[in-house]
This record gives sequence, structure tokens and C-alpha cells, in this order.
Amino acid sequence: MWRPRGSLTTDANAEVGAIHPKAMPVILTTLAEVETWMTAPAEEALKFQRPLPDGTLRIVARGVKEDPALAT
Repeated sequence: MWRPRGSLTTDANAEVGAIHPKAMPVILTTLAEVETWMTAPAEEALKFQRPLPDGTLRIVARGVKEDPALAT
């Protein structure tokens, strides 16, 4: 069964930008943000389409991707 899916992105913050400089997902961090996102008029909800402040995210894995398809 086909189910539509989507994601909303925004500019990358410092942590994400070090890995993927083009964009990062929009991340809602509080229940109030989720409630606004789901119920407010679009112009108010879209205020959340912004990167998280630098320092909010923590990198939990580092290293070279071990994908044989990427071998040179």
C-alpha cells in the first residue's frame, strides 16, 4: 500500500553542516512546538522551519563509512 511521506528541511546548523552542509531536517523540540505545528495557521507554523541553534545537537558516531561501494 502506498503511503505518502515527506520531510521538511532547512539550512544546516554547525553540527549537521560539518557532515551535510546543504540541509538538515526541521526538528521540533517541545510539545508546544508540535501543537503549534499541527494546529496553527501555516504562516505561524512555518516559523519552525529554521535550523536548531548551534550546540543543540551532539554527534554520537564518527569514522569512515564502511561501505564497499564507496571504495576507490
